[in-house]
Amino acid sequence: MKKALSLLLALVMVGALASSALAEQPAKLVIAARGGSHVDVINAVKAQFEQENNCAIEVLGLENPDLKQKIALDSRNSAGAYDIVMLDDPWMPEVTEAGMLLNLTQQGYTDDPDFVPTSLALGKAPYGTGDTFALPFSGNVTLLFYNADVLASANAEVPDSWQGALDIAKAVNGKDGKVGYVIRGQQGNPIVGDFMPVLWAFGGDVFDADWNVTVDSQEARDALNLYIQLLENGANYEKNDIVSSVADGKAAMSLGWPSWYISGKASTAGYAKIPGKVNADSPENPAGMIGNWLMGVPKNTQHPELAVKLLTFLTSAETQRAAAPSGAVPTRTSVFTDEALSQEYPFYATLLAATEASRERPRTPLWGDIENVFGIELSNAISGIKSVDDALMDAKAAIEDIVK
Repeated sequence: MKKALSLLLALVMVGALASSALAEQPAKLVIAARGGSHVDVINAVKAQFEQENNCAIEVLGLENPDLKQKIALDSRNSAGAYDIVMLDDPWMPEVTEAGMLLNLTQQGYTDDPDFVPTSLALGKAPYGTGDTFALPFSGNVTLLFYNADVLASANAEVPDSWQGALDIAKAVNGKDGKVGYVIRGQQGNPIVGDFMPVLWAFGGDVFDADWNVTVDSQEARDALNLYIQLLENGANYEKNDIVSSVADGKAAMSLGWPSWYISGKASTAGYAKIPGKVNADSPENPAGMIGNWLMGVPKNTQHPELAVKLLTFLTSAETQRAAAPSGAVPTRTSVFTDEALSQEYPFYATLLAATEASRERPRTPLWGDIENVFGIELSNAISGIKSVDDALMDAKAAIEDIVK
């Protein structure tokens, strides 16, 4: 009897020890992230959170289409594979309408006024006024990316109008093997993102206030004609070649996202506010496209409390300061205006001002489809397959078919 009792107690103790050991196993959190520099940033700062919260963080770096598809597919599972997901801000209407994310406001999250207001607005549903579903992780707004030495070689300053940009491109292009202006003219998201600031500067847009399609307006025609002239005095490159050509002084100008290239104080490459007018006598229009990468917590995460805690950590001011040397772009006013960081990255002041005055892309769950057909027709126009008028009329018809 005593032996049986002793054996039973031993088994209970072994079970208790095993349960205790199991309980002490670190939780595993998985972040589905946009590949590239964003993965580097998260990996550079995650150790502190892992140590303080007895967890392991795995970061999956995915390209845009794969990231969006995997997030959507996993949202259908009862137990999700991801605890944090990165979201391109135009996805928000589609993602929130489908109910993929935890409502952070309902989870007790209170908006932090240190976030730049235009960035914080992107994670709300309805846009700008509703509950918060995602927080701004990487603060992008398109800026004019230029090389000061190349501009100086043409006795030019940073242009404040698109006619001024074209004049510089004409003066630079072909001289000493240099390129005047680089467009990002690949179909879909690249060319639409590259063209929209020009369209806005000319006073055009995709929709009017009543959601009528206006991509065939006179303003749109004028903007696309100038865009084609920029290409004629430059080149059509993909992202990496844009960065290297301007940074290395082989090209004068392009539009770029700051997360592509963080220029230090010794660099001849830098960022300026995108011209918001056609010429010196034109009215000024907001032209910088905001494009923050947001972070949200999937509704089917297996670690909701810890995931929300990780989200607030990754978007905190302290983490953003620590991540700056790894290429992070802030979304918080206090980080943009941090004295030490401002000295190291002088373009922070420009980026903050541009973000505060930025424009968001149309807030519709159909934007991905709209962007695709619009990009196809823009590509047709710059390649000469169609005239400007025909391409924009066809773009209007295709967009109207989508929104019906």
